[in-house]
Amino acid sequence: MAFLSSRPVLAWRAFAAAWRWSPGSACQVCATWQRDAVCGDCQRRFRHTRSHRCRCCAAPLASLSEVCGRCVLRPPAFDQTLAALDYAYPWDGLITRFKFGGACELAGPLADLMSDALWTAAEQTGFEPPDVLLPVPLSAARQRARGYNQAWELARRVGPALEVPAQARWVERVLDTPHQTGLPRAGRLLNLRGAFAVTAAGRAGLAGRRVAILDDVMTTGATLDALAATVRRAGATAVQSWVLARTVSDDAAP
Repeated sequence: MAFLSSRPVLAWRAFAAAWRWSPGSACQVCATWQRDAVCGDCQRRFRHTRSHRCRCCAAPLASLSEVCGRCVLRPPAFDQTLAALDYAYPWDGLITRFKFGGACELAGPLADLMSDALWTAAEQTGFEPPDVLLPVPLSAARQRARGYNQAWELARRVGPALEVPAQARWVERVLDTPHQTGLPRAGRLLNLRGAFAVTAAGRAGLAGRRVAILDDVMTTGATLDALAATVRRAGATAVQSWVLARTVSDDAAP
């Protein structure tokens, strides 16, 4: 693994992130008076995630199969998904605040959790590191309204920690599609048709590259599937999906 040599960098980033919070900060989960955005006790208590997931889409599996039935019947355009957390308490509330509530200060602590989970996956499975990390882009209108792209805020922190360059300008969202919340997978796929495009810089950079695309939450995988298909058409040879949280079911959409 090319990026395993930089694990001390992650430890230093976690230490530095803790000191960005003043002595008067409260844990965002239990309100304990300490320095971290999410205290160590809450991280240990709630960080557990499902040990057996579909290798392709990270959906929870009850059987010992490696791939879920849906991915067998309709393989997505990405090869593998790595999920740091379940989309469940308390992470669902924190991610909602980060994504919709303007709490960009949560990007650092959440990215540290994501980076550490990716380190663990790398050590346990030995997955092939990508050449480049691409955040799922927002439309220009939605990014102006929100003030930032939450996927980029994660990617620009996770990428350096794992020695994978993050590129924010290689793909763009050209259609400002309606929110996906509440739509079934088929509706989401239809909603996303033609939503993404590769920029001129992306066309020059993606050919022959192994790519990871990063998003905050994966529900049905439709967004990541559409973007993965777009970068494959531009010449990417392999595509992974990296997500901060994976929902337990399609009904648990954020």
